[in-house]
Amino acid sequence: KMAAGEAVGRYRSTMSKSKDPSGLLISVIRTLSTSDDVHDRETEKGRLEEAYEKCDRDLDELIVQHYTELTTAIRTYQSITERITNSRNKIKQVKENLLSCKMLLHCKRDELRKLWIEGIEHKHVLNLLDEIENIKQVPQKLEQCMASKHYLNATDMLVSAVDSLEGPLLQVEGLSDLRLELHSKKMNMHLVLIDELHRHLYIKSTNRVGQRNKEKGRISSLVKDASPVPLMDVTNLSTPRKFLETSQFSTPGSSSMRETSLLEIKEDTELDPEENSTVFMGVLIKGLAKLKKIPETVKAIQDRLEQELKQIVKRSTTQVADSGYQRGENLSQENQPR
Repeated sequence: KMAAGEAVGRYRSTMSKSKDPSGLLISVIRTLSTSDDVHDRETEKGRLEEAYEKCDRDLDELIVQHYTELTTAIRTYQSITERITNSRNKIKQVKENLLSCKMLLHCKRDELRKLWIEGIEHKHVLNLLDEIENIKQVPQKLEQCMASKHYLNATDMLVSAVDSLEGPLLQVEGLSDLRLELHSKKMNMHLVLIDELHRHLYIKSTNRVGQRNKEKGRISSLVKDASPVPLMDVTNLSTPRKFLETSQFSTPGSSSMRETSLLEIKEDTELDPEENSTVFMGVLIKGLAKLKKIPETVKAIQDRLEQELKQIVKRSTTQVADSGYQRGENLSQENQPR
């Protein structure tokens, strides 16, 4: 018993020194290999068997003493093992579901991208249809603007419509006739504006002077003033040249009055466009600039300058002659007895 106890103690000390279970086996092998006598080996073997039997008895006693705890531990371990197994199965199922969702999301993404592209295409088509509908109304609106002499609105509308017809709507075959019509109107639009510009530049301004002279003559005849007809005073008359020459008073660092006035000129559709002749001519020049016909306008003014000045002289002569004749008639009638 003492020997068995020593062997068990030696084996336990060996096991405590080394956590490896193979340490005990190595120690036994080393003890047996160093012993030359068979009796010693048998003795060692007996010690080992006795030590193992004692360990078995101790283990049985411990099992009997801690049976309840052991049973509970085994059941708990079994339950934990089952839960881990179930969790692994669930995780595997979740992974499979995630892969399936990923594939479905890819399909949905492609479908959503396709629908998004189709939505953009439909929106573009609707915009083109709205633009076509608006352009179809351009000839009628253009005629109304031209009739009311709102030339700047007409020019903007015409230029915008032609740019659309020759740009985004170029491939629309159903608009070919309208495209030719509006392009032709755009090519001839500047002729109308130039004629209006000449009318205000040469005729409208001189008519205002003649009208002022007639009013002065009428007043003088009412008061029976025998003094000669005063000369036409044009020094204070607002002309386009005087309107633009105010730019000479602008500072070098600031923009000229000519540029500022032309940029700030706007057309009021509620008012008579010809009420202010200077603003109306600014509108005409702005329209010609939008049509890119300024060189043609300058050339037309230069070509017609002499002819228009001769017409001014002719009309002025006629007005003066008519005024003098009428005044002479009035004086002759006043000197005759009733």
